[in-house]
Amino acid sequence: QVQLVESGGGLVQAGGSLRLSCAASRSIFSINRMGWYRQAPGKQRELVARITRGGITDYADSVKGRFAISRDNAKNTMYLQMDSLKPEDTAVYYCNTHPYLPQYWGRGTQVTVSS
Repeated sequence: QVQLVESGGGLVQAGGSLRLSCAASRSIFSINRMGWYRQAPGKQRELVARITRGGITDYADSVKGRFAISRDNAKNTMYLQMDSLKPEDTAVYYCNTHPYLPQYWGRGTQVTVSS
């Protein structure tokens, strides 16, 4: 069982940047694909970005070119660098495996982008 804890969210103006972190309770080296997800008010949770154990990345069209996902297997941590933030990026951001496992959902971290 892995526990995932997200951090790094906050309030930022449009055009600003944030870096989210996802800390795992044990080694994530063996987990092939991990992802960042987000859920905005009144909307379904959606996949934002995913990364393989070897570092191959994939992004939702809405964040392509603005967000960058990375992972440090030695530190059991995954990151999401978010630049050029837009108000529509406002959501609670979660990390999980991909495909996700329900038991791994954490509390998430709130990202609010003001216009």
